Amino acid sequence: QVQLVESGGGLVQPGGSLRLSCAASGSFRSINNMAWYRQAPGKQRELVATITSGKNTQYADSVKGQFTISTDSAKNTVYLQMNSLKPEDTALYFCKADILPAYGGRDYFRYWGQGTQVTVSS
Repeated sequence: QVQLVESGGGLVQPGGSLRLSCAASGSFRSINNMAWYRQAPGKQRELVATITSGKNTQYADSVKGQFTISTDSAKNTVYLQMNSLKPEDTALYFCKADILPAYGGRDYFRYWGQGTQVTVSS
């Protein structure tokens, strides 16, 4: 069974940095696009950043120049480096990946992690 497990969240002061990690585990043949989303209390989940298998990246306007998404293919892991954090970055951060399971056809399936909390506060 394929799973995504996030880590790296926590409490940080404004202006601080955090690096989130999301590792894929289980039986699968390949990973295509990976992404980070976030959901703040009372708000809808929003896309933060995406990265393709070819390392092409895209960012929400609100985090351009502040966050960096990257992957380590050998570790099946996607990272989100978050710098200059602001209170409005407080949210539950989720990773998402399109993964081809080890058994079955040629369809990729979308998997989500359970989320990791990021709180920016003094």
